[in-house]
Amino acid sequence: MQVIAPAKINLSLRVLGRRSDGFHEIETFIAPISLCDEIKIERRPAEQKIAFRCDDPSLPKGEDNIVVRAANVFFEETKLSRGVSIVLKKRIPHGAGLGGGSSDAASTLLALNELFETNLPREALAKMAEMIGSDVPFFIFRSAAVCKGRGELVSASRLREELSVLLLKPEFGVPTQWAYSRWTDSREIPGISYGAQQLTHQSFVNDLERPVFEKFVFLAQLKMWLLKQPEVGVALMSGSGSTVFAVLRSNANGDLLANRAKAELDPQLWTCACETW
Repeated sequence: MQVIAPAKINLSLRVLGRRSDGFHEIETFIAPISLCDEIKIERRPAEQKIAFRCDDPSLPKGEDNIVVRAANVFFEETKLSRGVSIVLKKRIPHGAGLGGGSSDAASTLLALNELFETNLPREALAKMAEMIGSDVPFFIFRSAAVCKGRGELVSASRLREELSVLLLKPEFGVPTQWAYSRWTDSREIPGISYGAQQLTHQSFVNDLERPVFEKFVFLAQLKMWLLKQPEVGVALMSGSGSTVFAVLRSNANGDLLANRAKAELDPQLWTCACETW
């Protein structure tokens, strides 16, 4: 069987403080978007266990891969014999703040639940997802949602309307753990806008911009450049970066904006025009 694993953007991300377990308490509003990885999963004889392949050579291939970890958690929790082939086709860049790895893991759990006819409810799969990573439970529900705690407390929500967005990512990534570790001691860069932006009754803000922009100044410059473009209603970093997304105004041409960004800022920018789900 073949399934898709959608990326996400954080429309808002508030960091509320450090928890006793070392994670940070957050409140974030996340929306899945139409950019997706593809996963093909097939049953195999149990003695052949888990076979995994991916077209991105930079990702780990063995037990360290989050898809393999998700499969192992599923088989451990269900007590089923391992026997599956997983092929991952990557479209979502990693280190981008788009949740690609977490989505791949959640989609693997959803697919295995269907393939092995275990009929587990989404809530049970979300508990498995929590063992894998903080963002993984969000992707189990395939809906916009408010996530609290360290991200594992998911409350499905609705967007007032579909948003057209342009994703822009430089060649470098930003490690999520590093971004959170710098949150307490970081400072704002003068002349950079960090405040909440309002559009279509939605507030857009990201508390991780402060630590990330302090080190990766190009991302701050990219955001401010986008805010000056006539096609752009909102510009914000997603998650811990390094993707900055622009919410486009009605009838705006995302491809023209992407080409202008490459010409004026960085010809190596990765860009993708997509929509929220």
